[in-house]
Amino acid sequence: MCIFCKIVAGAIPAKKIYENHHSIAFLDIQPVNFGHALIVPKEHHDVFLNTPNEVLHDIMDAVKKIAPAIIAATGADGFNLGMNNGEAAGQAVFHTHFHIIPRFAGDGFRHWPHKEYGPGEADKLAEKIKMKLAV
Repeated sequence: MCIFCKIVAGAIPAKKIYENHHSIAFLDIQPVNFGHALIVPKEHHDVFLNTPNEVLHDIMDAVKKIAPAIIAATGADGFNLGMNNGEAAGQAVFHTHFHIIPRFAGDGFRHWPHKEYGPGEADKLAEKIKMKLAV
């Protein structure tokens, strides 16, 4: 049983801030900024692509309720909604989860670095992706 399943089951304590039929949200124990919360489905699903659509819809509805409450409670200027999928993307707990991270002007966090496509590379990649969508 993963750590998030243990939290859902009540075997590990958490500072729960929200709960509904499909999901729970709780404060991250190692927050990027205070108020950083995780929202997880109650059922175990390892990654986004293996999580049923109805569960994901429920989670997004919950995010729309939770994020404004976090902003109001923390005085944040905005928030990031993040998700890591797979080890290469930084996923540490293989139970679908979203991060709601309150952001403050001047908090020192930066966006990811950017790359530039070479001549024709974006066109080729866009076509390759569209072909995969057609499968």
